[in-house]
Formats: sequence, C-alpha cells, structure tokens
Amino acid sequence: MEEVWRLVEGRYLGRDKTSLEESFAKHMEFTQAKTRYTATDLDAYKCLAYAINDRMMELWNDTQTSYYEADAKRVYYLSLEYLMGRTLGNSIINLGMKNESEEAMRNLGHELSDLEDFELDAGLGNGGLGRLAACFLDSMASLQLPGMGYGIGYDYGIFEQKIVDGQQVELPDHWLKRGNTWLMQRPEYTYQVKYYGKVESSRDANGKLQFVWANSQNVHAVAYDLPIPGYKNNTVNNLRLWKAEARDKFDLAVFNKGDYVSAVEKKILIENISKVLYPRDDSYAGKELRLKQEYFFVSASLQDIIRRFKATHTDLLDFPKKVAIQLNDTHPVIAIPELMRILMDEENIEWNIAWGICKETFSFTNHTILPEALETWPIKLVGDLLPRHLDIIYEINHRFLNRVKEKYPKDVGRLVRMSVIEERGGKSVKMANLALIGSHKVNGVAKIHTEIIKHELFKDFYEFNPEQFTNKTNGITQRRWLLHANSRLSNLITETIGEDWVTNLDCLKGLLTKKDDPNFQKRWKQVKDDNKKDFAEFVKNKTGITIDPASLFDCQIKRIHEYKRQLLNILHVIHLYNKIKEGKAQDMIPRTVFFAGKAAPGYQIAKDIIALICAVAKTVNDDQDTKHLLKVVFLENYSVSLAEKIVSASELSEQISTAGMEASGTGNMKLTLNGSLTIGTLDGANVEIKDEVGGENIFIFGLTADEVSGLRRSGYNPSGYYHKDEDLKKAIEKIRNGAFDHNKPGRFNEIIKNLLERGDYFLVTADFTSYKNAQMEVERCYKNTAEWTRKSIINTACSGKFSSDRVIKEYAEEIWKIKPQKPKSKKNR
Repeated sequence: MEEVWRLVEGRYLGRDKTSLEESFAKHMEFTQAKTRYTATDLDAYKCLAYAINDRMMELWNDTQTSYYEADAKRVYYLSLEYLMGRTLGNSIINLGMKNESEEAMRNLGHELSDLEDFELDAGLGNGGLGRLAACFLDSMASLQLPGMGYGIGYDYGIFEQKIVDGQQVELPDHWLKRGNTWLMQRPEYTYQVKYYGKVESSRDANGKLQFVWANSQNVHAVAYDLPIPGYKNNTVNNLRLWKAEARDKFDLAVFNKGDYVSAVEKKILIENISKVLYPRDDSYAGKELRLKQEYFFVSASLQDIIRRFKATHTDLLDFPKKVAIQLNDTHPVIAIPELMRILMDEENIEWNIAWGICKETFSFTNHTILPEALETWPIKLVGDLLPRHLDIIYEINHRFLNRVKEKYPKDVGRLVRMSVIEERGGKSVKMANLALIGSHKVNGVAKIHTEIIKHELFKDFYEFNPEQFTNKTNGITQRRWLLHANSRLSNLITETIGEDWVTNLDCLKGLLTKKDDPNFQKRWKQVKDDNKKDFAEFVKNKTGITIDPASLFDCQIKRIHEYKRQLLNILHVIHLYNKIKEGKAQDMIPRTVFFAGKAAPGYQIAKDIIALICAVAKTVNDDQDTKHLLKVVFLENYSVSLAEKIVSASELSEQISTAGMEASGTGNMKLTLNGSLTIGTLDGANVEIKDEVGGENIFIFGLTADEVSGLRRSGYNPSGYYHKDEDLKKAIEKIRNGAFDHNKPGRFNEIIKNLLERGDYFLVTADFTSYKNAQMEVERCYKNTAEWTRKSIINTACSGKFSSDRVIKEYAEEIWKIKPQKPKSKKNR
C-alpha cells in the first residue's frame, strides 16, 4: 500500500476555476456517464457536488490522519437529530471556493444558485435540537477540534408538509429520492446491535459473576459518512450516520415455496429502525420502535468509538482521557448503561471502575423545561427489548439512592423524586434522571433555562451536587446564517469592518461606530429592501400571493406548539384586521405577517392553529378593504433552506413563547444576526439578547417566568382578561362567530375552549394586552426609518455572543477538555 500513498503524496486538486471545470467534466463523463445529448441540470448539480466532495475528501484524510498521529482526545456528539440543510453551498463557502464555483459554472452554462436548488434538505431532524447539532459540528470543524457526530441515516425525514384546503397534510419526506452525492457508505464499519433475548449468569473460575446476553435478535448497523468542512482551515470532520440492515436479507427457501411476502418480511421489519425520524409513539409498537432507534445508534456508535480507541490504546482506564461523549438531550442516554454493559460484560471490568470510566466520559445537555417532555420508558418495554440494560439501570439506581440516603437520611420524598424508576402510574425509567446520575457535567442552554433546571426542574440533583451544573447558552454558525444566507449584508459588513467576523463574531461590534452614520444607514436599509424584493418574488412564485415589499416583514418561523404561541400572534392579526374594517387604521403601517413551521402529526390543537392561521390569511388577503395594509402568509414545509431565505428579509422577529417555557431558541439569534428587531417575552435566550443589544433596541412584553408561576399558583382566570380588553374579546368572538370557518362551522371550537374554558395554560389572554401595546411601539418605531435602521445595525453588531464558535469553545475548555489539532498535509501523511 505504500506505493498508493507515494502516488498521492503532496498532490491536491486545484481550487481554481479551471481545475474545477476539469473535475466537473470528468464526473460528467465518468461518474454520470452522460453526453451532450443526455446530460440534465440535475447531472450538472451532481457533477459539481462530486467535484467539491473530492476536495473535501483530501482534507478529510489529512484531518483524520493528524488526529491519529497526535493521539488527540476526541469528542463524540450523540444526537438523534441533525438538521443539516443543504451541503453544497455551505461546503463551497467553507472551502473558500464561492467565486471560483460561480465563474466555473457560468463558463459551463449554469448558474450556481440554480444548481443549489436541486439539492434536497437532508431530512435528519425536526427543529431546534437538530439545527443546533448541525451548527455545533460546523463550529467544531472551524475551530479545528477533534470531533465527530453520530446519528441515524433516516430514509425519510420528519415529514413533508403540505397545506391542503387550509390544513396540514403530512407526506413522506423522501430526501434521498435524487440520490446523495455526499454520503459515503462505509461497509467495513458494520456492527451488530442486539435486541430481546435473555440474560444468563454464571461464575468464572475465580467465582466472579459473569453475565451473557443470549438468544438476542441481531441487527446490522452500517456506517455512512457525511463530511463537515471547517471554514478555510483545511479541516474536515465527520458525521457518521447508521442505517439498519437485516443480517439475513432474503429467505430463498420461503420465496421458492411461493411465500414472497414472508421471504422479505423480517428484512423489512428490521430496516424500519432507520426508516423514519420520530415514528409516532402513542402506541406500544410506536414506543418500541422509538426505543429501538435510540439504542440502535447508541450501540453502534459506542462500538465504533471503542474500536477507534483500541486502535492506539490498550488500557480502557485511559478511555476518559481520550474520549468525551456529549449526550444531546435524553434520546442517547441509554448509552450510559450500554457502556457499563460493554465494560463489565465484554471487557471484564468490575463495577466501580466501569462506573468511574462512564461518569468521566459522559456529559449531558438538557433541552427542555416541560416536565412532561422528559423522556420515560415503560419498565416492561425496557426489560423485553434490553434485558441486560434494565438490570444495570436498577443497579445504578440502587447505588445512587444509597448515596442520597446517606446525605438525606429522613427525606423519603427526595428519594422518590431522584430515583431513576418512576413507581407511580405504571413503572417506568426516567431517562433524564439516568442522565443526571451518569454524567459528570449537566448543562442548560440559556442562563434563564439553567436557573430553572437548577432551582425547579432538577432542584434535588442541584442541591445534591451543585458543581455538576453549568450553563452553555446556545449559538448559531455565522457562516451559514449570515455569510451564506445573506450575501448582500455579508458583503457590506466585510467592506466596512473586514472579514474577521466570519471566524470571530465579536468583531461585529465594529459596526457600532457606523450606527448613526446616515450614509451607512442608507446602505444598510438598501440591503434589506433588496432582500425583501427578492423574497416577495419568491413568495409570489411559491404561493401565488402578491405582497408589498415596502410593508413591515413580521416573521414567526418555528415549530408549531402552544407554548410558542402562534395563537397570540394570529389573535393580534385579527385585531389589526378588525381595526382596518372599523376605519380605525389611519396611522397603521402596511404589514405582512409570515408564519412557517410544522405541527407534530398527532398534535391536533397545533394543527388547528395552522388551520386558523390559513383561514385568517384567506379572509384577510381576499378582502379589498384590508389587503393593501395587511397580508398573512403561511409558508409550507419549513426547512433550513427556506429559513435561509426568510432571515435575510425579515424585519421583526416574533419570539413570544410563554415565559419560562422556551429553553433557549436559536431562531431568535439567526434573525437578530440578520438585523431583525425582536418582539418577545423574557424567555430563553431573549433575556441574553436583551442584555447584549440593550433594552431600548428590543420590544419586550408580557409576564416574566416568576410572574407566570405566581399567577398559576394564585389561580389564573382567563375570562377576566377576556372581558378587560375589548380588542381581545372582539378577536376571539370573531373566531367563535364563524368569520373564518369558511363553510366548516365550529372548526375552531377547541381553540376557543382552550382559551376560555380550560384555563388557557399558556397565558395567551393574560399577555395579549401587553403584546398589543408592544406592537404599537413597533409601528411607531418603524415609521421612523432612521431610528429603526439604527436599532437594526445595533442588533447585528451585538450578536457576537450568539456564535456557536463561542459556545463550542466553552464546551471544549470546560467540559470536554479537548484542544485544537491542525491537520498535516499529504506530504507528511
């Protein structure tokens, strides 16, 4: 093999225009096997993607070789979701080949932007959790940190959302239907994952108890790799995704007997494990499949991590010195008992030593405040599917509760709350408690969120071990969300303060010297106006709706959920509609309100809210009296690539969750970075955005988290707020009276009941008046172009804290204890 390395030594594919054209032509002839008579635009996209991928593979090999030779400690990020978006444009930018790619494609008869549209968003995630993971991988590579992601290579993403007759319809998201030029199959990294069976025990010659997992059903996990390039630094890290394959794919004997279905039935059932992201879990079978998914990718990933460790080390006591594993929410927490099983049953390490290795290796990020959102699994399900793991979980719990008893000998209630096993309402395993017990560090994702988990959600654990808890406020990668998504603004910023902001977002502070400069304000506003015109054209082509580019672009783009309060927003839209119809809108600014986001298929009230938004949109947009002042647009099938278009055009960012219920949010950061002003509650990262940009440059309204808690404790009565605010009452009555039913009487009755009869848990009525008043301040400010533009500049300039580079540095230094590693070139390989 040495001859192979001599042939490639020191040779790199060129990144200039001519070299790229030559690579493109080579792939058109040899990879796609096309001629001038058969080549399509899709072939052109694939050829460019292959050409870019070739250049990343060179750097990928350099990077991995350097990690091995430096014996670098590595971090492994375990996440059930990765919302990657499109790879082509991001890779071109990070390789520093944007201009060369545009020129090369133009020479060959294509526009780069047109080719980028052939790529389908990678359907590996749902919302903020998956997008955060994607930003983190970008930052790890851009900071040259030895890191790697692990997840599942789903055949189908969350779902493709269509709006049919004003209602959400879910279709399969077949994101791989055009193939994928980026995923590289690695069949040499195939691992066996076990399910079911039973645990058999025996004693060895020394009398030590041994456990064997017998009679299991076995599934193969096959690796697929996706390159993650750093920004202009020759580092390419890796996201490894697992696909499930049956060990015995086809029963020929059964087939020959004529039973064609049974011949492949087992294969189909096994491969369902990696078929769909988040199968519905409101049935036992659905829960079983979800837990199978979680264990599947955890088991394969740990086997792969241990294989890589053993390639250069023999003593597993050194494992935490070379390996850090970050658990992204509770989905991968089954990794804790799985690593214990491997260390004890396969490596013959005794409990206390194995537990020390586990505890030093794992750290855990909590992403929720809602107690009901913390994952639990029925004991019977865990015992049937993973019998050895249940034994280990029981033992972990037993030993931990003994320590709690020692510290709090008479506090039985504390033992119940801190136990991994929930005894009430049918026994279950509390995965968050397991994560807290098995990790050396636990972090929240915003200052307010961390305070809530310390003093409310996980209060007992914080009191037991306060040093375990830390805050790591989330962040976003500026390279995708500004440099790539908003080239006009990026160019203006770089022209003004230089390009260092791309790798050090704090440099944006340099824009503050220009915030009062009329000429700079004019250029800043021109960028936004041009982006709005482009987006208006996009909306027209996509929806058929004509919007006024001069109107205020008011955007709420996020998962549809009651606590995110899209309902509050649409009630305000109805209030504005009423004002216009009543002739009270003489001073009202034109406004276009954009919504985008998906509701979980089984979450009926969220789907009803989408239907209400679409119904209000139809009424408002068709009304000759109002459509010159107010438009409502619901953009279907929200995705990363759609978000990239929206953030550059948005002017008002709606971050209006019930205070104390949003862990952090990252959509708020993306919009702020692009110059949107925020209207929001003091929730999640909004609190820190306010601290950074200044209270005068953000529109804060509503109850605080403490006030929300106090109001609920004292007895919240929504009808009081309903009767107190005449505008709120009119808006609700307009819904109740069928103004938006469109020949479907009573279609929004459940929404009205939730607001007025079932306690309005998310305090929509309580915050409406404050929200309405904040929106009036928005209108006042928007009329003063210089004031609005000044605030917009300040928002972008003060976004430095919210780079994922900053938070990844904090993880690396304070939790993972890893250091940057520069790759060696081929000549040193």
